Amino acid sequence: MRSAIVALLTPLLASVMVSAGQTPQTFTGVITDDACPLGDHTRMRMGPTDAECVRACILSHGASYVLYDGKRALVLSDQEMPGRFAAQKVTVTGTLDTRTMTISVASITPVEADGDL
Repeated sequence: MRSAIVALLTPLLASVMVSAGQTPQTFTGVITDDACPLGDHTRMRMGPTDAECVRACILSHGASYVLYDGKRALVLSDQEMPGRFAAQKVTVTGTLDTRTMTISVASITPVEADGDL
């Protein structure tokens, strides 16, 4: 019994130890959803604006908030804070789990408009 518990907990403890030792990084991109992960909402168009499409996909289709950095969509661990920044260019501070491509979000701040990604 004890060895079964250790076997189950070992991967969990290893992942916690790895993420605890990581230094926070910054990631810049657009807050979107995994139904429109490249930030292009023309296919879904769930509202008159990109921000409304993002929020509608989250609420109506069970999508998750992601950060699209121009190359890849990174899942965000916090699924409440990004709602304020839907379809906006932001900087996310946190640690990236490269296995799951998930950012453990510490903060999100808007980026001044300066053009495309």
